[in-house]
Amino acid sequence: MGKLKGKVAVITGGSSGIGLATAARFVAEGAHVFITGRRQAELDKAVAVIGSNVTAVQGDIARLEDLDRLYETVKREKGGLDIIVASAGYVEVLPTESVTPEHFDTTFDINARGTFFTVQKALPLLRDGGSIVLVSSGMHIKGFPAYGVYAATKAAIRSFTRTWAAEFKDRGIRVNTLSPGLIETPIIDGQFSSKEEADGARAMFKQITPLGRIGRADEMAAAALFLASDESSYSTGIDLVADGGITQL
Repeated sequence: MGKLKGKVAVITGGSSGIGLATAARFVAEGAHVFITGRRQAELDKAVAVIGSNVTAVQGDIARLEDLDRLYETVKREKGGLDIIVASAGYVEVLPTESVTPEHFDTTFDINARGTFFTVQKALPLLRDGGSIVLVSSGMHIKGFPAYGVYAATKAAIRSFTRTWAAEFKDRGIRVNTLSPGLIETPIIDGQFSSKEEADGARAMFKQITPLGRIGRADEMAAAALFLASDESSYSTGIDLVADGGITQL
Protein backbone atom coordinates (compact mmCIF):
# COMPACT_ATOMS: atom_id res chain seq x y z
CA MET A 1 0.00 0.00 0.00
CA GLY A 2 1.02 3.63 -0.46
CA LYS A 3 2.12 3.55 -4.10
CA LEU A 4 0.17 6.78 -4.72
CA LYS A 5 0.72 8.49 -1.37
CA GLY A 6 -0.01 12.21 -1.64
CA LYS A 7 -1.07 12.03 -5.29
CA VAL A 8 -4.19 13.66 -6.74
CA ALA A 9 -6.07 11.76 -9.44
CA VAL A 10 -9.02 12.42 -11.72
CA ILE A 11 -10.96 9.36 -12.85
CA THR A 12 -13.76 9.88 -15.34
CA GLY A 13 -16.51 7.29 -15.33
CA GLY A 14 -15.65 6.70 -11.70
CA SER A 15 -19.13 5.90 -10.44
CA SER A 16 -19.22 2.27 -11.59
CA GLY A 17 -17.32 -0.59 -13.17
CA ILE A 18 -13.63 -0.19 -13.96
CA GLY A 19 -13.62 3.47 -12.97
CA LEU A 20 -15.07 2.81 -9.52
CA ALA A 21 -12.74 -0.12 -8.86
CA THR A 22 -9.79 2.03 -9.93
CA ALA A 23 -10.86 4.92 -7.71
CA ALA A 24 -11.17 2.63 -4.69
CA ARG A 25 -7.75 1.09 -5.36
CA PHE A 26 -6.09 4.49 -5.81
CA VAL A 27 -7.52 5.75 -2.52
CA ALA A 28 -6.30 2.58 -0.81
CA GLU A 29 -2.84 3.40 -2.20
CA GLY A 30 -2.87 6.91 -0.69
CA ALA A 31 -4.33 9.14 -3.41
CA HIS A 32 -7.12 11.70 -3.24
CA VAL A 33 -9.44 10.96 -6.13
CA PHE A 34 -11.92 13.10 -8.03
CA ILE A 35 -14.52 10.95 -9.78
CA THR A 36 -17.02 11.96 -12.43
CA GLY A 37 -20.23 10.43 -13.72
CA ARG A 38 -23.47 11.50 -15.32
CA ARG A 39 -25.80 10.30 -12.56
CA GLN A 40 -25.59 11.88 -9.12
CA ALA A 41 -27.22 8.92 -7.36
CA GLU A 42 -24.52 6.57 -8.65
CA LEU A 43 -21.81 9.01 -7.64
CA ASP A 44 -23.24 9.20 -4.14
CA LYS A 45 -23.15 5.40 -3.89
CA ALA A 46 -19.57 5.35 -5.16
CA VAL A 47 -18.47 7.88 -2.55
CA ALA A 48 -20.08 5.73 0.14
CA VAL A 49 -18.27 2.64 -1.14
CA ILE A 50 -14.88 4.36 -1.33
CA GLY A 51 -15.38 6.02 2.03
CA SER A 52 -12.74 8.76 2.21
CA ASN A 53 -10.37 10.91 0.16
CA VAL A 54 -12.82 11.09 -2.73
CA THR A 55 -14.64 14.02 -4.31
CA ALA A 56 -17.51 13.43 -6.73
CA VAL A 57 -18.24 15.95 -9.49
CA GLN A 58 -21.35 15.20 -11.54
CA GLY A 59 -20.91 15.73 -15.25
CA ASP A 60 -20.76 14.38 -18.79
CA ILE A 61 -17.34 14.37 -20.49
CA ALA A 62 -19.07 15.15 -23.80
CA ARG A 63 -20.04 18.55 -22.33
CA LEU A 64 -17.06 20.88 -22.21
CA GLU A 65 -18.66 23.05 -19.54
CA ASP A 66 -18.85 19.99 -17.29
CA LEU A 67 -15.14 19.36 -17.77
CA ASP A 68 -14.42 23.00 -16.95
CA ARG A 69 -16.39 22.64 -13.72
CA LEU A 70 -14.51 19.45 -12.85
CA TYR A 71 -11.11 21.08 -13.18
CA GLU A 72 -12.23 24.24 -11.42
CA THR A 73 -13.11 21.99 -8.48
CA VAL A 74 -9.73 20.24 -8.62
CA LYS A 75 -7.90 23.57 -8.73
CA ARG A 76 -9.91 25.02 -5.86
CA GLU A 77 -9.56 21.99 -3.59
CA LYS A 78 -6.09 20.63 -4.43
CA GLY A 79 -4.31 23.16 -6.63
CA GLY A 80 -3.23 20.60 -9.22
CA LEU A 81 -3.21 16.92 -10.10
CA ASP A 82 -0.81 14.09 -10.83
CA ILE A 83 -2.86 11.38 -12.53
CA ILE A 84 -5.66 11.21 -15.08
CA VAL A 85 -7.54 7.99 -15.78
CA ALA A 86 -9.90 8.54 -18.71
CA SER A 87 -12.30 5.68 -18.08
CA ALA A 88 -15.67 7.11 -19.10
CA GLY A 89 -17.12 5.45 -22.17
CA TYR A 90 -20.21 4.48 -24.11
CA VAL A 91 -21.00 1.31 -26.02
CA GLU A 92 -24.05 0.18 -27.96
CA VAL A 93 -23.89 -2.94 -30.11
CA LEU A 94 -25.16 -2.27 -33.63
CA PRO A 95 -24.32 -3.93 -36.95
CA THR A 96 -23.15 -1.52 -39.62
CA GLU A 97 -26.46 -1.44 -41.50
CA SER A 98 -28.28 -0.39 -38.31
CA VAL A 99 -25.96 2.46 -37.30
CA THR A 100 -27.66 5.85 -37.30
CA PRO A 101 -25.96 9.25 -37.43
CA GLU A 102 -27.12 9.77 -33.84
CA HIS A 103 -25.45 6.54 -32.68
CA PHE A 104 -22.25 7.43 -34.51
CA ASP A 105 -22.13 10.96 -33.10
CA THR A 106 -22.95 9.93 -29.53
CA THR A 107 -20.28 7.23 -29.49
CA PHE A 108 -17.59 9.52 -30.88
CA ASP A 109 -18.66 12.48 -28.73
CA ILE A 110 -18.18 10.52 -25.51
CA ASN A 111 -15.39 8.09 -26.30
CA ALA A 112 -13.11 10.09 -28.61
CA ARG A 113 -13.98 13.77 -28.27
CA GLY A 114 -14.72 13.46 -24.56
CA THR A 115 -11.43 11.71 -23.87
CA PHE A 116 -9.49 14.26 -25.91
CA PHE A 117 -10.87 17.24 -24.02
CA THR A 118 -10.64 15.44 -20.67
CA VAL A 119 -6.88 15.48 -21.18
CA GLN A 120 -6.56 18.83 -22.94
CA LYS A 121 -8.40 20.73 -20.24
CA ALA A 122 -6.38 19.02 -17.49
CA LEU A 123 -2.99 20.06 -18.85
CA PRO A 124 -2.70 23.39 -16.99
CA LEU A 125 -3.21 21.52 -13.71
CA LEU A 126 -1.27 18.34 -14.48
CA ARG A 127 2.08 18.43 -12.73
CA ASP A 128 5.32 17.59 -14.50
CA GLY A 129 6.11 13.91 -14.05
CA GLY A 130 2.43 13.01 -14.04
CA SER A 131 0.73 10.00 -15.58
CA ILE A 132 -2.18 9.70 -18.00
CA VAL A 133 -4.00 6.39 -18.43
CA LEU A 134 -6.46 6.14 -21.32
CA VAL A 135 -8.90 3.24 -21.16
CA SER A 136 -9.36 1.78 -24.62
CA SER A 137 -10.52 -1.77 -25.45
CA GLY A 138 -9.27 -4.93 -27.06
CA MET A 139 -11.91 -4.23 -29.70
CA HIS A 140 -9.43 -1.89 -31.40
CA ILE A 141 -7.07 -4.83 -31.96
CA LYS A 142 -9.38 -7.59 -33.16
CA GLY A 143 -12.55 -7.22 -35.21
CA PHE A 144 -15.87 -8.20 -33.67
CA PRO A 145 -19.16 -7.89 -35.59
CA ALA A 146 -21.46 -5.02 -34.56
CA TYR A 147 -18.76 -3.12 -32.66
CA GLY A 148 -17.53 -1.06 -35.62
CA VAL A 149 -18.21 2.46 -34.33
CA TYR A 150 -17.18 1.65 -30.77
CA ALA A 151 -13.95 -0.01 -31.92
CA ALA A 152 -13.08 3.00 -34.07
CA THR A 153 -13.35 5.32 -31.07
CA LYS A 154 -11.11 3.02 -29.06
CA ALA A 155 -8.57 2.99 -31.88
CA ALA A 156 -8.62 6.79 -31.71
CA ILE A 157 -7.79 6.57 -28.01
CA ARG A 158 -4.84 4.30 -28.78
CA SER A 159 -3.66 6.90 -31.30
CA PHE A 160 -4.00 9.71 -28.74
CA THR A 161 -1.69 7.73 -26.46
CA ARG A 162 1.12 7.61 -28.99
CA THR A 163 0.77 11.27 -29.92
CA TRP A 164 0.59 12.53 -26.34
CA ALA A 165 3.45 10.30 -25.16
CA ALA A 166 5.63 12.09 -27.72
CA GLU A 167 4.09 15.52 -27.13
CA PHE A 168 4.32 15.56 -23.33
CA LYS A 169 7.65 13.76 -22.85
CA ASP A 170 9.59 16.95 -22.17
CA ARG A 171 7.41 17.49 -19.10
CA GLY A 172 8.09 13.97 -17.91
CA ILE A 173 4.43 13.06 -18.33
CA ARG A 174 3.88 9.42 -19.24
CA VAL A 175 0.86 8.43 -21.33
CA ASN A 176 -0.28 4.83 -21.66
CA THR A 177 -3.31 2.86 -22.81
CA LEU A 178 -5.14 0.16 -20.89
CA SER A 179 -7.12 -2.12 -23.21
CA PRO A 180 -9.46 -4.45 -21.30
CA GLY A 181 -11.32 -7.41 -22.70
CA LEU A 182 -14.85 -8.19 -21.57
CA ILE A 183 -15.06 -7.23 -17.89
CA GLU A 184 -17.92 -8.07 -15.54
CA THR A 185 -19.41 -4.60 -15.06
CA PRO A 186 -22.87 -3.04 -15.51
CA ILE A 187 -21.90 -1.98 -19.03
CA ILE A 188 -22.34 -5.59 -20.24
CA ASP A 189 -26.06 -5.59 -19.51
CA GLY A 190 -26.39 -1.97 -20.61
CA GLN A 191 -25.24 -2.57 -24.18
CA PHE A 192 -27.78 -5.31 -24.94
CA SER A 193 -31.56 -5.16 -25.26
CA SER A 194 -32.21 -8.12 -22.95
CA LYS A 195 -30.58 -10.15 -20.19
CA GLU A 196 -30.65 -13.16 -22.48
CA GLU A 197 -28.55 -11.34 -25.08
CA ALA A 198 -26.11 -10.16 -22.42
CA ASP A 199 -25.75 -13.66 -20.98
CA GLY A 200 -25.22 -15.00 -24.47
CA ALA A 201 -22.37 -12.54 -24.97
CA ARG A 202 -20.84 -13.60 -21.66
CA ALA A 203 -20.96 -17.26 -22.71
CA MET A 204 -19.47 -16.50 -26.11
CA PHE A 205 -16.59 -14.46 -24.71
CA LYS A 206 -15.82 -17.08 -22.06
CA GLN A 207 -15.59 -19.68 -24.82
CA ILE A 208 -13.20 -17.70 -27.01
CA THR A 209 -11.04 -16.27 -24.21
CA PRO A 210 -7.92 -18.40 -23.61
CA LEU A 211 -8.20 -17.96 -19.83
CA GLY A 212 -11.79 -19.18 -20.06
CA ARG A 213 -13.52 -16.47 -18.04
CA ILE A 214 -14.70 -12.87 -17.94
CA GLY A 215 -12.33 -10.36 -16.37
CA ARG A 216 -12.94 -8.53 -13.10
CA ALA A 217 -12.97 -4.79 -12.48
CA ASP A 218 -10.41 -5.14 -9.68
CA GLU A 219 -8.00 -6.73 -12.16
CA MET A 220 -8.30 -3.67 -14.38
CA ALA A 221 -7.80 -1.43 -11.35
CA ALA A 222 -4.53 -3.24 -10.64
CA ALA A 223 -3.43 -2.67 -14.23
CA ALA A 224 -4.38 1.01 -14.03
CA LEU A 225 -2.42 1.33 -10.78
CA PHE A 226 0.65 -0.11 -12.47
CA LEU A 227 0.41 2.43 -15.29
CA ALA A 228 -0.35 5.37 -12.97
CA SER A 229 2.39 4.66 -10.43
CA ASP A 230 6.18 4.62 -10.47
CA GLU A 231 5.98 0.85 -10.96
CA SER A 232 5.82 1.66 -14.70
CA SER A 233 8.29 4.56 -14.60
CA TYR A 234 10.05 3.42 -17.81
CA SER A 235 6.86 2.86 -19.80
CA THR A 236 5.18 5.42 -22.02
CA GLY A 237 3.16 5.08 -25.20
CA ILE A 238 2.37 1.42 -24.50
CA ASP A 239 -0.90 -0.48 -24.77
CA LEU A 240 -1.35 -2.75 -21.76
CA VAL A 241 -3.78 -5.38 -23.04
CA ALA A 242 -5.62 -7.13 -20.20
CA ASP A 243 -8.11 -9.37 -21.98
CA GLY A 244 -7.39 -12.95 -20.95
CA GLY A 245 -5.48 -13.47 -24.19
CA ILE A 246 -8.42 -13.07 -26.55
CA THR A 247 -6.64 -10.70 -28.95
CA GLN A 248 -3.20 -12.24 -28.57
CA LEU A 249 -3.59 -15.98 -29.11
